[in-house]
Amino acid sequence: MTQDAPELRHAPTEPAAGAPTPAPAAKALRGYRRIAIVALVASLSITAVVGIVTLLSGDFGEVQGRVLGTTLLIAGASILALCHLSVVGRPVRVVGFVGLGASAVALVIGLLLIWTPWYDDGGGWPVDLWRWFGITSIIAASLAHANLLLQLSGRRRRAVRTALAITLAAIAVVAVMLVLPLLSDWEIPGDDGGEYWRWFGVIAIVDALGTIVLPVVALLVREQPVASAETPATGATDGSDAPRLDGGPAEASAPDALEQRIAGLTERTGLDRTALLEAALDDFEARHADAAESPAE
Repeated sequence: MTQDAPELRHAPTEPAAGAPTPAPAAKALRGYRRIAIVALVASLSITAVVGIVTLLSGDFGEVQGRVLGTTLLIAGASILALCHLSVVGRPVRVVGFVGLGASAVALVIGLLLIWTPWYDDGGGWPVDLWRWFGITSIIAASLAHANLLLQLSGRRRRAVRTALAITLAAIAVVAVMLVLPLLSDWEIPGDDGGEYWRWFGVIAIVDALGTIVLPVVALLVREQPVASAETPATGATDGSDAPRLDGGPAEASAPDALEQRIAGLTERTGLDRTALLEAALDDFEARHADAAESPAE
């Protein structure tokens, strides 16, 4: 017994070739979220300080306006980044990375607009920069909206998945209908755009309705256990309710029991299977590291 203990303790530290290492990724993700939160708090604090000083001194000039605009822009980008980072640890992480890219582009363009001189040799504001700032901002905000709802992508109930698909489609259509006028220099929808904006309003209502109803449905609809939706483990022929050969009640096998525990945690926490396993492995490796650093007895 005493010889087997070290092998059991050191086995998890040797991952198989090509196996992912979720613990460092989880730590990096927490670090990115911390940076976004710090940037958000710092930006809002600077904005508050500038606003208070401006009100007390009565002096609001071009520099103060640019500082306020910069801090508000950084605060907005930080909020969007937090929304995008919420799915980076999930299977739909590609949407989060695309949203982070769009938010970064919008931030850079916004900073250029804020700190570009109002007039340069008699010229005005760069119209193209304004257009692309609007386009990238719409894309970044729409992806942030979608990423918040994609936290429910691990649910298996058909009602939740159907509502999620409809809402995501509405978000995409709303974003496209907002971007098209900017891309076409308002040639779309043209002079007579009443029908265009009427349909835009209809889809926007569907978008808002799904955003409100979907989380409520996810809370009310009980999550389907994994064991009841998948093929039973080896040894059972007709299902989980099949009688045992000795006449006793059927007992869940170890894999089924583990899946039931994961399904229960998914229902209570809202995290999908991948996020739960990453958190468990992260905690296990942290405990193992503490045990390895302690002197051997």
